[in-house]
Amino acid sequence: MTTTPPVCDYEGSDYQRSFWDQGGRKYEDLSEAIALQRLLPETGHWMLELGAGAGRNTPRYSGFEHVVLLDYSLTQLEQAQQRLGCSHRFVFVAADIYRLPFRDRSFDAATMIRALHHMADAPRALETVKKALRPGAVFILEFANKKNLKSILRYWFGRQEWNPFSLEAVEFVKLNFNFHPRAVRTWLEELGFSVEKVRTVSHFRMNLVKRLFPAQVLAALDGFFQPTGALVQFTPSVFLRARLKSTASHHEYPRSAMELFACPDCRSENLVDEGDHLFCRECSARWTFHNGVYDFRLKK
Repeated sequence: MTTTPPVCDYEGSDYQRSFWDQGGRKYEDLSEAIALQRLLPETGHWMLELGAGAGRNTPRYSGFEHVVLLDYSLTQLEQAQQRLGCSHRFVFVAADIYRLPFRDRSFDAATMIRALHHMADAPRALETVKKALRPGAVFILEFANKKNLKSILRYWFGRQEWNPFSLEAVEFVKLNFNFHPRAVRTWLEELGFSVEKVRTVSHFRMNLVKRLFPAQVLAALDGFFQPTGALVQFTPSVFLRARLKSTASHHEYPRSAMELFACPDCRSENLVDEGDHLFCRECSARWTFHNGVYDFRLKK
């Protein structure tokens, strides 16, 4: 088995409740909703939501026929199931992003929101995403921006050692990385993506400001300033809309979840549904299916 970088695991975490629901992040959530609304395609067939967590953003993909929620944590996916309910639209998958269990060219759109900052090898993670996307697919990527205004001021006043203007990623907490906007754009372009739109988000992510003004007011102002991201990026969060280079060849869309999957070990598409697991006829790997979640992290 190929060695992969470490994964940030939210197993057992109440992240949705403690950080979003009760953590005073309503402004950030509303601002991200505005950015997504402006960047998402209106309709689509198969959406891949990478780092889906407890499904906070999933209802915002209402224009898509099917949404695959991928996360490494079973806890997060179980919370997403409780949040979203039972629906043929949703497929829940536990997997390592560096070993995605999908056939090449399966999805016509993907999002990765608040997930890239956990990637120790971001270019490698983006490469695996690219393989799962169809030619012409839209990829909406959010990343934590190391060149934000706060880090620049801290650096100038000697309160921060790392340089916000350098291109390398900075790991400020274990498996938590900030990236330079130019570096992220370069990685995407080298993989064959063209960046169509850039939006800066969370212009007012300051506790004092959030205490003084209602979240809805701040989010509306944030939405007004988001298009300035096409020129400069000084906010802590940046959204990109990128499109994978199109080719003349086109494949039919998957008709079911089973037509999405490939064995993450050997890449064979010859998987058989045996009820409580998927069996790979090529390498004999067995991948668990339990409580509505396909688990491709460890073989059965």
